[in-house]
Amino acid sequence: MKTKVLLGLLVVVVFAGSGLWLKRIDVMLAIVKFKAEREVPIGPNRPIDWQQGPAVAADTNGPVPPNIIVILADDLGINDISTFGGGVANGRVQTPNIDSLAAGGVVFNQSYAGAPICAASRAMIMTGRYPTRTGFEFTPLPSGMGPAVVKIANSGNHGLPPAFYNREADLGGLSYEDKGLPGSEITIAEMLKTKGYHTVHIGKWHLGRGAEFTPNAQGFDESLFMASGMHLPEDDPNVVNAKLDFDPIDKFEWAKMQYAASFNNSGDERFKPAGYLSDYWTDESIKVIKANKNRPFFLYLAHWGVHTPLQATREDYDAVGDIQPHRLRVYAAMVRAMDRSVGRIMASLEEEGLAENTIVVFTSDNGGAGYLGLPKINAPYRGWKITMFEGGIRVPMFIRWPAKIPAGLTVDAPINHIDIMPTLSAAAGATLPKDLVVDGRNVMPWALGEEQQTLPHDTLFWQSGYYRVVRDGDWKLHVSERPKKDWLYNLADDPTEKNNLAESRPVVLARLKGLLAEHAASARKPIYPYTIEAPVAVDKTLADEFLPGDEYIYWPN
Repeated sequence: MKTKVLLGLLVVVVFAGSGLWLKRIDVMLAIVKFKAEREVPIGPNRPIDWQQGPAVAADTNGPVPPNIIVILADDLGINDISTFGGGVANGRVQTPNIDSLAAGGVVFNQSYAGAPICAASRAMIMTGRYPTRTGFEFTPLPSGMGPAVVKIANSGNHGLPPAFYNREADLGGLSYEDKGLPGSEITIAEMLKTKGYHTVHIGKWHLGRGAEFTPNAQGFDESLFMASGMHLPEDDPNVVNAKLDFDPIDKFEWAKMQYAASFNNSGDERFKPAGYLSDYWTDESIKVIKANKNRPFFLYLAHWGVHTPLQATREDYDAVGDIQPHRLRVYAAMVRAMDRSVGRIMASLEEEGLAENTIVVFTSDNGGAGYLGLPKINAPYRGWKITMFEGGIRVPMFIRWPAKIPAGLTVDAPINHIDIMPTLSAAAGATLPKDLVVDGRNVMPWALGEEQQTLPHDTLFWQSGYYRVVRDGDWKLHVSERPKKDWLYNLADDPTEKNNLAESRPVVLARLKGLLAEHAASARKPIYPYTIEAPVAVDKTLADEFLPGDEYIYWPN
């Protein structure tokens, strides 16, 4: 009753201040913020009592298993790193530490995200399996996000077609906490535990929060969990914020998100992180490396950077220089922090004498987001996160393992996030269960330069509801039901997907549609339905005006 009264007073105050029903979006967001601040108390920071491995390494006559670290960036555009000749703000901000990691091992020049959106991609990294097998197809949305984002989007003047909210699917199904990767799935952490690895997750998860779905339930011995999504408190004296008035997702995040972490399933015991998230996760990762230097360990460092809300430290903001617009400068500073994290992890491995026999994988969960209003983050590719044009699914993939992989190798064969699980399992000497169908391949033979005559995959698939994509050889087909359209490209001749051949190559079109039909025929139903359908411009950011004739797709999630 007290909460209802307070909410009523809040509405009255906001309406009295504006006097206009047109401020209903502000009222809605104020209520979201009011509820979020009272969901779970956030206590002061507390030190993490990481498990300590043996004081000395065990004597062994055989080969020493490699340590394994996966560093996953969030929403990092392929043009945000200078490895491929790019870099933020036309190259003004370089990424020397990421570049060094790439140069010290193998670079996959055609590496793909499992999906162009957070959660489904992360599930594929963990399992090596398509969502058509796991059922984990759509990204779970926090309570209230679906209707709020749709209302905000449809109140704007961006020119895009309307967004849609499926209220019945959202409210009549599973809760946000229970929309997770099924516990019956076998993750890379579970595979490595069979070979004696100590397994640690740090950072973002996004694969469910119910008891069956947490990192600890999915094979991780320890988990420092991103309980919400602020990189720093909005009013921190060391933070520089950039709010995106044109982005519905950003508006919801600033209202909903808190600065909070939890440890080992204690979601109701949240505490403040000890610093800017990228730096805090890195500080704790280094403690894990030191604690486990005498036993094989697997560290999954899943950063929140460079995902919105756009927040940088004052030091990074000043260091990148006078970049315009303001949001690009803050974004560049966030990329700088990500690069620093990679450098500090690599330096820690050197200091502990572990660099030679540690496998380090660096990638991003998907491409850069068009809702940032930054047009060049995925250059030269078309599209964004939440589309399956190359800009949404082309991601960096580097593997460094000095004991095995020669420095400076490149691989042109297409690979996918689904290959990470079987590759790392094989490197650790783990054998996949015979009754488990894994769609990914062990790509270590290609990483070692041993296999050059064949491809890991002839065909790759992506899908979200009625928007489906297949790449077969160099041919790539998009099939969408909203709008009802096909896009067909030959990536060997047209890697930036400019020349749609759907009408001029009907035989190829029919063959690739047949592959999509075969893939769909063997699919299980999604665990839960999509709740929103959002239009996304293919060639323009959300800060740009959408005009008649501009191409778009709908993304069901």
